[in-house]
Amino acid sequence: MKKKSLFLSLVFIFILGIALVGCSTSTTENPPEQGETNDNNEETNDDQNQQSEDSSSESTLVFGRGADSVDLDPALVTDGESIKVTLNIYDTLVKYGDLDTSIEPSLATDWTTSDDGLTYTFNLREGVKFHDGTDFNAEAVVYNFERWANGDKSSFYYYSSMFGGFKGDEGHVIQEVKAVDELTVEFTLSRPQAPFLQNVAMPPFGIASPTALEEYGESFTENPVGTGPFVFQEWKRNDRIVLVKNENYWMEGYPKLESVIFVSIPDNATRLNELIAGEIDIADGVSPNDNTRVEEESDLQLFVRPSMNVGYLGLTNTRPPFDNKLVRQALNHAVDKEGIIAAFYSGQAVPAKNPLPPVIAGYNDDIDPYPYDLERAKELLAEAGYADGFEMELWAMPVPRPYMPDGQKVAEVIQNSFAQIGVSAKIVSYEWATYLEKARNGEADAFLLGWTGDNGDADNFMYVLLDKDNIGSNNYAYYSNDQLHDILIDAQSNPDQAKREELYKQAQEIIHEDAPWIPLVHSTPILGGKNNIKDFFAHPTGSQSLTKVYFE
Repeated sequence: MKKKSLFLSLVFIFILGIALVGCSTSTTENPPEQGETNDNNEETNDDQNQQSEDSSSESTLVFGRGADSVDLDPALVTDGESIKVTLNIYDTLVKYGDLDTSIEPSLATDWTTSDDGLTYTFNLREGVKFHDGTDFNAEAVVYNFERWANGDKSSFYYYSSMFGGFKGDEGHVIQEVKAVDELTVEFTLSRPQAPFLQNVAMPPFGIASPTALEEYGESFTENPVGTGPFVFQEWKRNDRIVLVKNENYWMEGYPKLESVIFVSIPDNATRLNELIAGEIDIADGVSPNDNTRVEEESDLQLFVRPSMNVGYLGLTNTRPPFDNKLVRQALNHAVDKEGIIAAFYSGQAVPAKNPLPPVIAGYNDDIDPYPYDLERAKELLAEAGYADGFEMELWAMPVPRPYMPDGQKVAEVIQNSFAQIGVSAKIVSYEWATYLEKARNGEADAFLLGWTGDNGDADNFMYVLLDKDNIGSNNYAYYSNDQLHDILIDAQSNPDQAKREELYKQAQEIIHEDAPWIPLVHSTPILGGKNNIKDFFAHPTGSQSLTKVYFE
């Protein structure tokens, strides 16, 4: 649990640094200098605390979240807490709109696509610098994409998921990336990919400094260097990440803030209390049961993030007895989704029956969900040869997530339901980074997890999470179906959106029958913040840009 003096003294360090260079307004000519953190933060006196609290709103945003980042190289991670930070350090070639996944210029000012959909040519922004002072140019883009394309599934999960694997793989989409001249880069694809621009806009494809990548090597993950609105300054694991303003940012007049501090506060109640007490400026992941408390505070506001997620119980399809479809179907019948929503979501969620939310084009609403039916579950278990049930491990997330505010309690409800059909589930958990790694490696029987859509396309849910190409990366369930694979590749390659949607509806029918998961909920994530925060756009992807945020 954080103590008040820890946060306030940290903010004071920044305000003091600003004061020393003679600035008293919300913008300065020089960001706070990178330096050592005072090891005696807990002893900061009350006067200093009050000074920092009164001044922080001028320039520093303290963002409270439920977990620490796993890594600060966006290409290496799949967790939202990492991407939430890296999005503000790196820029991508193109980006999403403030409130949707429409495509806008970023490091590329404009682009063209060949008639056959196989060639994309990007014209790059002139005069952009990486945070280390080196030039951004076409060669830097080529360097980054070559780095990812020559990787493997144990490292660049997103590249593999979005672009059909790596160089040499049969399904690899990006055939070549070429620097035409200093400010022009050309992508040649092996086959058309309908969501190509949406994929390139995703935060994992932020362009890093080639110089820094070579200088830091494996330690680049803790020394990130991009072109983005904020410059990395400090990371204290499981505590805080500090970013400061990029004074040379290409977007004129931005960012508005001098610094951002991401603090890790795993307990929902503690995080909310620190928001109410004014110790943090934004609290991510406000529990649905606490919305009223925020609304009752006159100096606070709620931010509602549009729902584009799914929370699910994954079943590792290669581990007996979960390799038996009848067992997976039985467990689907044994989960009371409505009860879970009533207990933990306060109406801020709907039951899930498909692996993608209803807002995504191609959603199949004609599919009938597995009803909560314990007797039918028992019948299916008996048919599968498990009339007396079995023992299993049920992994519960150790941190709150947008799609699941309390994984431990949800696991307990599921555990109780499973017990009623003779399945004894032992609840297991690990530290967040370890949890993700072990689940990705197929070590769990069943695991609670979820996904917030990256780009608004059905491909980003079904191909990324459930195609055989992505086993060992984002397909944690180790589910494989050749018929499904053919449909998903066809949908990915087809430029006709109506035909794509029909293919995705067929895909959902296959997934529903095979039951590789138990889809649980589609939630509406809530954040709380101070009333004087302006231009904070709660993006549906959960990848939160802070470029335009300021205090009124």
